[in-house]
Amino acid sequence: MHSGPVELKPRPDQGQALVQPDQGFFDSLNGELTDKGFLVTSTEDLFQWARTGSLWWMTFGLACCAVEMIHVNMPRYDLERFGAAPRASPRQSDVMIVAGTLCNKMAPALRKVYDQMSEPKYVISMGSCANGGGYYHYSYSVVRGCDRVVPVDIYVPGCPPTAEALLYGIMQLQRKIRRSGSIER
Repeated sequence: MHSGPVELKPRPDQGQALVQPDQGFFDSLNGELTDKGFLVTSTEDLFQWARTGSLWWMTFGLACCAVEMIHVNMPRYDLERFGAAPRASPRQSDVMIVAGTLCNKMAPALRKVYDQMSEPKYVISMGSCANGGGYYHYSYSVVRGCDRVVPVDIYVPGCPPTAEALLYGIMQLQRKIRRSGSIER
């Protein structure tokens, strides 16, 4: 067992930010405490684990892809088994699923709703129209991808994408959250 005090050193690239103890320290503690029913981890790992199991998503259904987005929440696919639940308010959600054609008149509303979400916030772009304009790409009134308005974390291709594709996209977002080291993007 590690007997000395844990020293947190400032990181040179971020001024006075503290560095977590090395993984070897946690492994040595876990080795001794596992058989006693304890687990030693960092709070950052705990937050990342909790964040992946409690994705509250907000629907921003604009066209036919929204129907497939609704299918994911039905009993056949049951998105809630992954800890994801739909919310009607942007202040209660941390994931926005943009599904459908985004027009120029709707773009400011999308940005306003995105800005109302609390940090950390994630965006899934669902379908060809949300990804790049889709069938209406050359129309004067269509935004050629919602990534021109809000930062997108996961792209789900298809016209319309199946419920399985959206489910896979949400699982990829959970994996991405687990890998990221902090709230900042």
